Amino acid sequence: MNSTPELSRRRLLRMLGAAPMLPLSGFAAASLLAGCGGDGGDDAPVATTPPVAPVATLTSVTFSSMDAPTLANAAAMATTTVGSTMSVNFSDSSKLDFKLSYQPFFITGDMVPNGAGGTVLAGGYFNIRNQPIVDTTVAGKERQFFSDSPDGTSLLSVPNASVPGVKGKPVFAVVQFEYATYAQDGTTGMYGRLPSPIAVLTLDQDQSTGKLTLVKYHNVDTSSVEGLWITCGASLSPWGTHLSSEEYEPNAFTAASDAQFKAFSKNLYGNETSANPYHYGHMPEVTVNPDGTGSIKKHYCMGRISHELVQVMPDQRTVLMGDDATNSGYFVFVADKEKDLSAGTLYVAKVGAGFSIDPAATTAAPLTWIKLGSATSAEIRQLAVTLKPLDIMDVRTTDPQDGAFKQVVANGAVEWIKLMPGMEKAAAFLETHRYAALVGASMGFTKMEGTTVNIKDKVAYSALQNCQTSMVAGNRLNVAGNGVSIPKALNAGAVMALNLKGGQKDTLGGAINSEWIPVDTKALIAGEDITADALGNTGNPNKIANPDNLKFSEKLRTLFIGEDSGQHVNNFLWAYNIDTKQLSRIMSIPAGGESTGLHAVDDINGWTYIMSNFQHAGDWGGIHNVVKGTLDPLLRANYKDKFGSAVGYLTGELSQMRLAKA
Repeated sequence: MNSTPELSRRRLLRMLGAAPMLPLSGFAAASLLAGCGGDGGDDAPVATTPPVAPVATLTSVTFSSMDAPTLANAAAMATTTVGSTMSVNFSDSSKLDFKLSYQPFFITGDMVPNGAGGTVLAGGYFNIRNQPIVDTTVAGKERQFFSDSPDGTSLLSVPNASVPGVKGKPVFAVVQFEYATYAQDGTTGMYGRLPSPIAVLTLDQDQSTGKLTLVKYHNVDTSSVEGLWITCGASLSPWGTHLSSEEYEPNAFTAASDAQFKAFSKNLYGNETSANPYHYGHMPEVTVNPDGTGSIKKHYCMGRISHELVQVMPDQRTVLMGDDATNSGYFVFVADKEKDLSAGTLYVAKVGAGFSIDPAATTAAPLTWIKLGSATSAEIRQLAVTLKPLDIMDVRTTDPQDGAFKQVVANGAVEWIKLMPGMEKAAAFLETHRYAALVGASMGFTKMEGTTVNIKDKVAYSALQNCQTSMVAGNRLNVAGNGVSIPKALNAGAVMALNLKGGQKDTLGGAINSEWIPVDTKALIAGEDITADALGNTGNPNKIANPDNLKFSEKLRTLFIGEDSGQHVNNFLWAYNIDTKQLSRIMSIPAGGESTGLHAVDDINGWTYIMSNFQHAGDWGGIHNVVKGTLDPLLRANYKDKFGSAVGYLTGELSQMRLAKA
């Protein structure tokens, strides 16, 4: 008998369940590599007990990089294309390779099971009374609006969950839908004009394969929080709730005359005046119930900013927040209690000398923190109901020639602001962008999108979709001396790394009660602007362009980067190994679409998942002139005349194995 016996291929495949998943935690490497007695059949007993082999442990995971699709294979440009292999390496030099592919739960606009024997429209829109909102733009073809833009997704489990129809174990995904691009007439723009739906998916997890199957779709009732406004990225809290977002907070000073906000109010409430702009731009949190339903609340005390994607640190109190706006900033919220975001203190950063978006720069720019205020969600919500914008501050768009006003740059505009007496708290939490600029924060970033954390190294990552306008010295939106200044634009953007430490004080000397405060910022990886290539790309297709979604996997030691790019003809999902610095393209999104819904899940019932959606396939820009004529009919055929988009996940099929020792 061989002293280093190997499993038969057939038995190994059976143990892995021929898994169309990523079973990194679902098996012990020792059981694969330790003694198993020759090849005498799947159930043949071992004649003797061999010496116990050392336990092989996971050492690294790598991803091969696929080529970007071209018109040589137009069909690949018009769908989700995956051409990467994930290699799992073990301490005894053995390796398992998994060929990745994409599996959708549904395409928006599908009729899916509602868990009660009926069906419901995936991505469908509902008003404040939970009635379908109907698209009447094509006479005789009236239908419920549904989203082409699924975004933030969380995959989670719930103790004692029980949902009829689940044969394995119930797993849940919370999925939010950012917007609908057009009404069905194809010309009426609907961005920001419909209240964003959010749904809980009950998924049946096959315990032998890890495969997830949709058994129930539950539309969350958002009437208690006045509906949702443009929900974009999302994250999973350490305590198992879905942390949503409301980005591009509506301008309270112009909302009454703003056509977009009036249409939002009419679709939500049935009239143009009921919606209060101060109810939007906050941080919603969804709790999944054991029966596959969900409940929601909004946290008004985390700043009214362009919430994109927040990351709660391991202390379960500190929250680093993406701020997807022009003239955006780094914001941190420190909750008073663990697992409770309903009260705490809000801070905004000042950036010190040396800021750079060059990954080769040798130094990082220091960050210090301005305390904006402390509050509870309940008290700020009460202020939102009782105060009007002019009660808080006077805002002018031309110089009033009055020394009581201070010139600031906020939300991509130069303004003059006068704060009303005693309104500091209201301004801090309801007019957060303007107030942060007023008190001297570094509000110079452009479209700071996703955030995530590398716990082991105590490093956070933050995406700058573009490095332009307010970041560029000499631009009218750049604030000289605020620390955020680069010599020229990098439209392709960058991902920043922020070291996290404790023992920090705010700019007035007050202690910040957290061990997870960013103390500096430095570029980790950047894109590259190019002259348009033969396909139309204006960003180097072999580098990131316009990073948006970010998620870090501790087990894989990998930073996943999803693009929202107007510079890549196809947007991509990338895997960046933090240790080896290897960047690998693992998926291509349908042309004109955006990579969204990213969520790296290290372990649910022993299985590892990479969640990914896309939105607005075929949303053509100038860079698509070369490909549009070929791809538009393919996309229309694939995705409901371009009204549908996918919600799903990456799977991994065992493609080959090598158990030989080095």
